[in-house]
Amino acid sequence: MARLKVNGRAHDVDVDPETPLLWVLRDTLGLLGTKYGCGIAQCGACTVHIDGAPRRSCALPVSAVADKHITTIEGLGRNGPLHPVQQAWLDLDVPQCGYCQSGMIMAVAALLEEKPHPSDAEIDAAITNICRCGTYQRIRAAIHAAAGRRVSGARLP
Repeated sequence: MARLKVNGRAHDVDVDPETPLLWVLRDTLGLLGTKYGCGIAQCGACTVHIDGAPRRSCALPVSAVADKHITTIEGLGRNGPLHPVQQAWLDLDVPQCGYCQSGMIMAVAALLEEKPHPSDAEIDAAITNICRCGTYQRIRAAIHAAAGRRVSGARLP
């Protein structure tokens, strides 16, 4: 039995301690926004926040995150307006197929918490998620748009 804190709620889950967090989120808790892409932590479709840091959940055993704060795409903009990254994604029509976008949004949200106004070089270094549709120019534009919506850590609509 493991206790997980996901999107502000505690959950007791009865799974093997080596079960990847991704499958606990999807199959046990029913949070389907986090996607399976590669299974080896390379593509980033499964990115979630663990204590505020972006982590790839497909290769992260649930035993490694017990009692840590886990945020999924479902918890990013809850109880209020969309997160600035989510809004920028909508405003700029970033997704094409959309499969990678929840992981991409989670990675970008973490980047903007660390560097509120990243340069293109900082974006390139931090955002290693793969978009098979190749919408990287729109992704970069949305990152800069979302950065413009942030004022000293506050989220603006």
